[in-house]
Amino acid sequence: MGKAEEARANFYKGYNCAQSVLLAFAGECGLTESQAARIGASLGGGMGRLREICGALSAILVLDGLLEGYETPSDAAAKAAHYARVQALANAFREEHGAIVCRELLSLPAGASTPTPEARTPEYYRRRPCPEICASAAGILETHLRREADSV
Repeated sequence: MGKAEEARANFYKGYNCAQSVLLAFAGECGLTESQAARIGASLGGGMGRLREICGALSAILVLDGLLEGYETPSDAAAKAAHYARVQALANAFREEHGAIVCRELLSLPAGASTPTPEARTPEYYRRRPCPEICASAAGILETHLRREADSV
């Protein structure tokens, strides 16, 4: 199963968007499933249902940091290279989905929603693009990592 399919399946298991994508790449990052789920816990619903930056996008940016991030704060070149990757990943996501903000992706009004998540019913899954967005985000990162590996 590819990373896109894993991320989609994780969402259908009940994980939020960030957790779904993080769990798909946990092994590559040396994370346990529990660690990946905890790292992504706050990022679901566009950061705790604030409906800001999409959790799936946040996850691929966190994963990029874990896999290719810089460690030395004084290394300006490494920081610039990392930020260029972040921007490229976010731009690829925006290009595919038209937005990077959760409420825009879900066509919701401005402002935070209640902190209580919705029940995961068949109707919920029918009207939400989230499983496909999770799959897409995982695919964007997988493509990026493959390109990076091929260029070495």
